[in-house]
Formats: sequence, structure tokens, C-alpha cells
Amino acid sequence: MEGRTTLEWDKDDIDALGLLKVDVLALGMLSCLRRGFALFEPLVGDVTQEDAARRAVTLAIESFGRLDTLVKNAGIIINKRVLDMSLEEWESVFAVNATGAFLHAREAMRAMVPAGRGAIVNVGSYACFQAFPTIAAYAASKGALAQLTRVLALEGIEHGIRVNAVGSGDVVTNILNHALEDGRAFLAEHGKSAPIRRAAEPGEIAEVIAFLASERASYMVGAIAMADGGMSVALP
Repeated sequence: MEGRTTLEWDKDDIDALGLLKVDVLALGMLSCLRRGFALFEPLVGDVTQEDAARRAVTLAIESFGRLDTLVKNAGIIINKRVLDMSLEEWESVFAVNATGAFLHAREAMRAMVPAGRGAIVNVGSYACFQAFPTIAAYAASKGALAQLTRVLALEGIEHGIRVNAVGSGDVVTNILNHALEDGRAFLAEHGKSAPIRRAAEPGEIAEVIAFLASERASYMVGAIAMADGGMSVALP
């Protein structure tokens, strides 16, 4: 959901919010978040680095006293056929989408274990089930994320930590703007191939994340909750 932050969901249930982004936050977004949450702490860092993961968790605990929930939302995509993709490009996608999830989940779980509770929500994709040309690195990294979620769930629940993921469909965000003149328009159009005949708005995925992070999902462990407009169950 790069490029847009949705504050409508469960705002009344959140006492404090920490946000780590890989780029500099827009002043307007910061202002909006500060108005929306009594306690808000932004941090700019590289999600692929161990130090950034440690700093994020440490800052959350120092600022808020504890860490209840981790949402791993950072993701990138490089649309290239395998024949044209460099190893550097392949590894850069995995570094953000899969390795970053591992690093932040590990540090978050280390902080949550003493409390005997917590929730981790990873943002996955229908691309771990569906395949089409030019998304090899992205699809493989999201497949890795799905399996990481399941293993983390088994290890985490031993300590009262629930780990789940949302399997997102096409969402109208800026994730493709680095490669396309209007990535949002492309995603909106591509989303029409889903059985629901449209792409999702960021807030629709945020609702699922909020549910998985809440006590309303107290019996969900290792689930990949698909919010993809039916893409994962439709025939290619």
C-alpha cells in the first residue's frame, strides 16, 4: 500500500502507532497521522537491514512501553522477464519482500515473547498462487513470504504470538510508479481482470490487516486471508 496511508480502520482501538518507511515521509502524511493517533513515532530506514529492524522495535518499546502488533507492508516489484532480469534486481525484490519480513518478525517476536502475546501481519499477494509473465521475482518472494508466515505462526503461537497474512489483490497505489508513467491507472485497469471486476482501494486491505491484528481474529493462526477480489480462485 505504498503511497497512501488509511486511518479510518480501528483508529479508536489503537493507542500508539509506529511507522517505518524506506523513504522520507511526506509532511502532509505526518501531520495527518499525528492528528489521528495520540502517540505516533515515525522512523525512516531500510527494511532490508538488521539494524533498521532492531531500531524500529527498540524505538517502539522506548516510545510506547511495549510492542503489540507488527504489520510488514513494505514491498517492491520489478516487472521483467527472467531472461532480462539481473541477479541484483532479483535479490533486491527478495531483500524487501521476504528478507525484510524475516528480520522484522524476528526482532518483533523477540520483544513479544516475554509478554506472552502479540500479533504479526504480513502483506502478501495473490501472486503466490497465480503466475503470469514478468513477475518472477515478485511472485517467488510472495510465495516465500506465505511460507515464512506459516512457519512463524507455528513458532510464534508457542509464545502466544499470532502470525497471519493478508493475500492482497491489485491495489491502487504507487508501487509501480518507478516503472510506469501512471502506475495507479495501470493497477486500476489490471484489477478489472479479477472476478470482482475492479482493483481494491488501500482501505479495503487495511480493514483485513486490522482484523487479523485484533482479538476478533484470536483463533486465526498461520492463515493467508485472501483479499484479492477472487483472483486466487479464478482460472488463469
